[in-house]
Amino acid sequence: MKIQMIRNATLWLEYAGVTFLIDPMFSEAGANPPIPGSANERRNPLVSLPGPIDTWLRPDAVIVTHLHPDHWDDVAVTALPKAIPVLCQPGDEEALTSQDFHSVTAVESTITFQGIRISRTDGQHGTGEIGLKMGHVSGFVFQTDGEQTLYIAGDTIWCKDVEQSLDDYRPDVTVVNAGGAQFVVGDPITMNADDIIQVCEHAPYTKVVAVHMDAINHCFVTREDLYSQLQAVGRLPQVIIPKDGEWV
Repeated sequence: MKIQMIRNATLWLEYAGVTFLIDPMFSEAGANPPIPGSANERRNPLVSLPGPIDTWLRPDAVIVTHLHPDHWDDVAVTALPKAIPVLCQPGDEEALTSQDFHSVTAVESTITFQGIRISRTDGQHGTGEIGLKMGHVSGFVFQTDGEQTLYIAGDTIWCKDVEQSLDDYRPDVTVVNAGGAQFVVGDPITMNADDIIQVCEHAPYTKVVAVHMDAINHCFVTREDLYSQLQAVGRLPQVIIPKDGEWV
């Protein structure tokens, strides 16, 4: 298994000989306005892609955890081949089909794709009223003989859903969306350092890969911040914090 951190939550996954593009956001730096309700006016994305977009346009499948524009943007919709298989959460398939993608599959529970068992998990994209407004989000678990189990948690905070997924699948590798994304009011809607420490403590057997930082204007936990906080509690050996373009 190899994972390339592209930018934000956008990943390139090579798993058991199959390639997946996950949550593609391909907009040029500064092309989009700030996230509504955020605390600054920085335009998104904050940084450029680490390479030419053509590098990532021919995977075997695309996985979209949810339809927020920092996970599925107009540039990706335009650039990706319409015949490419797209896997998503239930409820998002109609929007994807309306964008002329011809092979969209909503994963209710588990499917098999080219010999890989892909299971959908739940998450919690914030708390209270804001969490409800953020809507339904999903993660995905990859399993097959002869390969490590991978859990991509998606846009979620530490919650019972994540705890249950760790217990059910005992993944060798867990990708978490960090950054502590937050609006002017309310609690974080993605994991901050405390959430990631909870993942590490609950599942000491999993290697954690922390992404979703330094790319969107309402994500206030930087890679540097996360590194420092994990170092302070002795959790750095369990966590990888890849830079854009870096392979894990």
